[in-house]
Amino acid sequence: MLAYTRRGCALARRVLEALPEAEGYTLERFAPPGFRPIEAPSEDFYGGLFREKDALIFVGAAGIALRSVAPFVRDKRTDPAVLCLDEGGQFVIPLLSGHIGGANALARELAEKLGALPVVTTATDVNGRFSVDQWASERGCAIGDMAAAKAVSAAVLERDVPFTTPLPVTGPLPPGLVPGGGGELGIYIGYDLASPFARTLRLIPRMLRLGLGCRRGTGAAALREAVEAVFSEKGLDLRAVECVASIDLKAGEPGLLEYCGQMGWTPRFYTAEQLRAVPGEFASSALVEHVTGVGNVCERAAMLGAARLVVPKTARNGVTVAVAAENWEVRFG
Repeated sequence: MLAYTRRGCALARRVLEALPEAEGYTLERFAPPGFRPIEAPSEDFYGGLFREKDALIFVGAAGIALRSVAPFVRDKRTDPAVLCLDEGGQFVIPLLSGHIGGANALARELAEKLGALPVVTTATDVNGRFSVDQWASERGCAIGDMAAAKAVSAAVLERDVPFTTPLPVTGPLPPGLVPGGGGELGIYIGYDLASPFARTLRLIPRMLRLGLGCRRGTGAAALREAVEAVFSEKGLDLRAVECVASIDLKAGEPGLLEYCGQMGWTPRFYTAEQLRAVPGEFASSALVEHVTGVGNVCERAAMLGAARLVVPKTARNGVTVAVAAENWEVRFG
């Protein structure tokens, strides 16, 4: 929250009460308790906030907000939500990252709590049509191709766009979508590399658990090579990986931790007892059981919390890979 007058700080405090995780900033000369000073030089200050925060909410003129963030605006996939509230608390205006960054949703939430009017200007919202980037953001899906997403967003304002998925679908289709498996332009929702349309926008749910085993000292490059080869052979999208799972004996393995860090994946480690308790039939190795206490690490780790095994144990140069899918449904409404 950034406010520039005493009256603005009063409104900002109401917002801070509604959003307890937020931080308030204002001019140092009259900063009330609980507010931090807006630092000089201001460009460094605003640039730091823009890079680090999920949302910037300005109380004051829209011009102040625009000039403050303009040097740092880069890409709708990474820019934070930027909103503006007038000092009187009449309007909440999302200025940047309305869909992917969540500015539109945050504007509606704040407007409801403040008794204000949300001023949403994105075309799909104004026309009551399906917003593909907002839906993907809310459901935690990766967007396969931003250019295709832009094409879909333009097309949906003119006509219904077909979509297809092998996953369960719940809820009525939103305005702008129709079932379909072919045509010039369409949406595919799934974790594989299918492309049923001449131009396919793929929305990729993060629903795959990647089970890994490796020899001690295996480097990040070897892990990357093994995983990429398996995913390529099986036609799976790496962006669908929700987490990496292994046995707790690997919790301090430098190569594994480095690889997870490079990919932005969350590693989860389980005890041999936890892995043995996973129900199902799995390949077993006497040597692996002797070393780890369980006959199969990668399949059991992948399946812990998942619904079905997608790729059984596959060994490559000292790395074992398995992939399991969590339950996931395409939910509208």
